[in-house]
Amino acid sequence: MSTVITFGTFDLFHIGHLNILERAAKYGDKLIVGVSSDKLNIEKKGRVPIYSCEARMRILRALKCVDEVFCEESLEAKADYCKQYKASVMIIGDDWKDKQNHTGKTFDEQLEGICDVIYLERTPSISTTQLIEQISNN
Repeated sequence: MSTVITFGTFDLFHIGHLNILERAAKYGDKLIVGVSSDKLNIEKKGRVPIYSCEARMRILRALKCVDEVFCEESLEAKADYCKQYKASVMIIGDDWKDKQNHTGKTFDEQLEGICDVIYLERTPSISTTQLIEQISNN
């Protein structure tokens, strides 16, 4: 059985989120999703999420393509999460390809020997940040 893991905030759940999760699920038998805690979201994005971590996790648990959900407390712990959940593949948006993460390494470097990293193209022209700005301006 191959396990796929991915991470995100998943605030204001939208079609881009669904697209990447459905595509990620096709890379294994089980899809596990780490949802950024409220505190972690403030640290990485400088704002409180619209929905609480519990609400965001509940939305993800309701999706048929998602098998398990957990609260991600630390960006630096991705390797630990991959080991803990015995992931064979980590899926991440292609905007991270060849880019250093919070550990000062690329995800390929950070997860070498732990699991494969696959970068999936994001859905064009949609992001939670854009949606929040659009709603605020209306």
